[in-house]
Amino acid sequence: MQEFEEIEVEGMTCANCAMGVRKGLEKIGLNEVDVNFSTGEVRFKNTTKLSPEKINKTVEEIGYHVKSTNAEEKNSTLSKIEKKFYFSLIFTIPLFAHMFLPFAWLHNAWVQIGLSLPVVFIGFFHFGKSAYHSLKNGVPNMDVLIFIGSMSAFGYSLFGTLQYMGTPEVANYLFYETAATIITLVLLGNVLEHRSVKQTTTAISELSELQKNTAKRIILVNGEEQIEEIDASELSISDQLQVNEGDRIPVDGRIQKGNAKIDESMISGESDAVKKDAGDKVVGGTIIQSGNFQMIVTAVGKDTILSKIIDLVKKAQADQPEIQRLGDKVSAIFVPVVVGIALLTFSIWYFALETSLQASMMNAVAVLVISCPCAMGLATPTAVMVGLGRAAKNGILIKGGATVEQFAKIRHIVFDKTGTLTTGDFSIKSIEIIDPKVKESEALSIVYSLEKYSTHPIAKSLVKTLKEKGVKSMPLMNQEEVKGKGIQAKDLEGNFYQLGAAKWLNPNGEASLYLSKNEQLIAALVIEDEVRSDSKSMLESFRKVGITTHLLSGDKEEKTSKLARELGIDSYKAEQMPEEKLIEIERLQNEGYAAMVGDGINDAPALSKATVGVSLSNSTQIAIQSAQVILLNAKSLKSIYESFLISKHTFLTIKQNLFWAFFYNVLAIPLAAMGYLDPMIAALSMAFSDVIVIGNSIRLKRKKIE
Repeated sequence: MQEFEEIEVEGMTCANCAMGVRKGLEKIGLNEVDVNFSTGEVRFKNTTKLSPEKINKTVEEIGYHVKSTNAEEKNSTLSKIEKKFYFSLIFTIPLFAHMFLPFAWLHNAWVQIGLSLPVVFIGFFHFGKSAYHSLKNGVPNMDVLIFIGSMSAFGYSLFGTLQYMGTPEVANYLFYETAATIITLVLLGNVLEHRSVKQTTTAISELSELQKNTAKRIILVNGEEQIEEIDASELSISDQLQVNEGDRIPVDGRIQKGNAKIDESMISGESDAVKKDAGDKVVGGTIIQSGNFQMIVTAVGKDTILSKIIDLVKKAQADQPEIQRLGDKVSAIFVPVVVGIALLTFSIWYFALETSLQASMMNAVAVLVISCPCAMGLATPTAVMVGLGRAAKNGILIKGGATVEQFAKIRHIVFDKTGTLTTGDFSIKSIEIIDPKVKESEALSIVYSLEKYSTHPIAKSLVKTLKEKGVKSMPLMNQEEVKGKGIQAKDLEGNFYQLGAAKWLNPNGEASLYLSKNEQLIAALVIEDEVRSDSKSMLESFRKVGITTHLLSGDKEEKTSKLARELGIDSYKAEQMPEEKLIEIERLQNEGYAAMVGDGINDAPALSKATVGVSLSNSTQIAIQSAQVILLNAKSLKSIYESFLISKHTFLTIKQNLFWAFFYNVLAIPLAAMGYLDPMIAALSMAFSDVIVIGNSIRLKRKKIE
């Protein structure tokens, strides 16, 4: 299977930039191109085996820069766009100052041409290259407007200078400072955008920093154990490591000897340290608060939990919510429309109102440079990146911007009972032996042996309880878990055993589980578990914001109704098979968006069917794959409501950003067209309009959400 390759591209500041790069790379034959303008990462499959030089050249031609792997260039304090800005600023300051300083030589046309040419040269190639390739790829961007506006101002000035040099009329054509200032201010805007956008991805950066770690590897030298300190990236599976108090665990592994209290807040959001003993799994990137141990490495590189979390968040940030389509539709026609408005502005002022050529020209240029399609392109992705980043730091993984929008709009939330609203820590309250030939110890042994092969939370809990009681297991074969019903298997003598719910084995029974041998009931078990302490407060939070709560359980009517009354759940249904849960989810979705919270294998279909599936991290793998929201802190249910709040406020931020982007352009373009804005003021306004959008998104990082 073809692996993804990755390069880092500098200079992209909005979704249009990313779209231009993606289309350009697809044209030369790269497949599955994924461009993240915020991080600069470009991933693709190079099935045609194009050379790195060809790929880099294509990116450069589009108007961006591929970051070098050379350490010296990578560690450079200034980016390419910053170097261009500071260079332009050196020439623009004296050129702009001639408007205020009484130095005659600054008013000389040739001096102004000399000062403006280096800036115009940078603007011509920087914006011109990007504008050309954006038009070529069918995605006209803001640089088209900046290029036309700045070059029009310079061209008009140069034409007038050459025609009227030596006459008083030449003063009416000296707008070199306008051309240079437009270019410099837009470059300033690009620099601010670049720095601001980086702030929206700090959560990813912080998680990535956790991977940069050293490890104490245990090696044998002349038969004696010694410790060598190496980079964590050099570790291999089965390496043995020593980890001490205060150390960050380098990679995923399993404790062989020793114990410790570990701070896992970076992946779960839970502040309390977790005690780990020999045999327990540990996660790379977490910190030992106290204790020490030796561990064996079980996963490295992209297979570690931390790497998977980072990859999941990156993919999620690239996912677009439905609301972004509005911005995309406007952005697609924005540039041609603005060029048309600029031409119309010039025509009205010059031909209809008979204003001077220079005034008409400057009004048209002001229209071009004040227009900002980037604000609309940045409105959604920056908010999504900050929102998903905040969620990830709190142990909540949301799979994409579309999920954020859908979760924010839910009207119903449906819960599974076992292991979700309850602790999932089961004990056998009582056991009734139906077949007198079977002893209680034999029945428990069969239950223990069957449940070892089940992934259901009840099974896992019973296995743990029975193992602690010293119950012995028996060899079984042909094990099969029947979704929503139970588990079945055969012993070595061919006896057929089934263990499951009453609805499967005994429609008239009142017990929790029934055990049969060769299709004859031999025992009935009553099991119980505890309600989570924070279930009631979490459900109350949802009800307060007008979201209806529902309980769908495979458990008996009596237990389900009792729990629903105790927690104040709006509606419930008991003894639900997987297919019945699907029908109920579908019914609720006809009334509005519905979220489903579950954890078992029997919940996977419902999690997939719901508008938003929410799964706990201790869930089965299939439930996690089926869900759109994964809660890494399985101990606390408050993160369910917290994930809803983060989604709601992220969606609110998107709407605020889009409102500002539309409001700014709807107000600014007519003002420029009516002659109320100088082109330099227009360029400054445009430069800061993007920063306002990004700043509002960054506010979401620390905003108090209620």
